[in-house]
Order: sequence, then structure tokens, then C-alpha cells
Amino acid sequence: MQGKPIRESHSELSELALPNDANGLNTLLGGKIMHLVDVAGALSAVRHCRCFCVTASFDQMDFLEPVRIGNLVVLRASVNRAFRTSMEVGVKVFSEDLRAAIKRHVASAYLTFVAVDANHETVPVPPAIPETEEEKRRYEEAGERRAQRLARRRRSGRTGPDSPPASK
Repeated sequence: MQGKPIRESHSELSELALPNDANGLNTLLGGKIMHLVDVAGALSAVRHCRCFCVTASFDQMDFLEPVRIGNLVVLRASVNRAFRTSMEVGVKVFSEDLRAAIKRHVASAYLTFVAVDANHETVPVPPAIPETEEEKRRYEEAGERRAQRLARRRRSGRTGPDSPPASK
């Protein structure tokens, strides 16, 4: 299968933080941000493999700063690395105060998506080809994170897409 440049998976999603998604402090609910991260990540995964993708894991997410209601939430995502049937996607979340023209990095996360066909069977994905130094760094780091994910799965007795057979 021919590889695809990582740049072809880049996606950007923007949404205005509205009061119906606010907590009591007038900031965006963390769950709403996580939902947007999942959507932005899925867009990037589909751009890479051009087929259905489902979320397999959502790595740790730290909320660095709150998103105020009325601010624009901007999510930037791209595939970091593709494996046999799965892809790691990195998503960065920014908050933009539109009146003051101030942008802040408010959260980041790594997600794993699995490519599936119409019958919900996993399908191979094209290799991701890093071109820039940053893409190459993220590519290598994605391999390290994958090894950690698989080790956690083995310790918990769970298996999943691209998991090596459990040793006895």
C-alpha cells in the first residue's frame, strides 16, 4: 500500500463557545472540549485513510486553561503515525478571544483511530510519511506512545486492533 504525506491529514475545526455548553463558572465544559477533540481527530484520520474510522483510545488530556464563553475554540489535528489498521492522531486546542485577538493553547490530546469498512471489519491504512522535522519527531514519539499503550493493554488483559498476541 502506498504511503501518504502527513500534511494531507491536517484538519482544522472551529466552534464558538456558547452558553449552553458552559459550566457554573461560565467556561466551556471539559466534556464538550473532549467531544470536539474526538471530532477533529476523526476528520484527520478519515482524511488519511479515506474510510470509516472509530475511536479506539483517548490518551491523557490536560486542560491547561479554561475556555471562556464567547471565545472561538480552534482545534488542529493531524495523523502522527499509521500502523497496520490504526492511526495515532494529535490534536491541539486553542481558545481565541475574538475581540482582543488573543490566542491561547488550552489543551492537547492523542487519540487512536481504527479504520473499518461498512461491515465494521478493520482494514489496513496507508503508511504516514513524515516530511518536516516536527512531523518526524511526532512520528517517532507516536511509536513510543503506542508501545506504552500496548503494554498497558497486555497488563490489563485486553486486546485490540494492532495488538500483538499476548505472551503466555
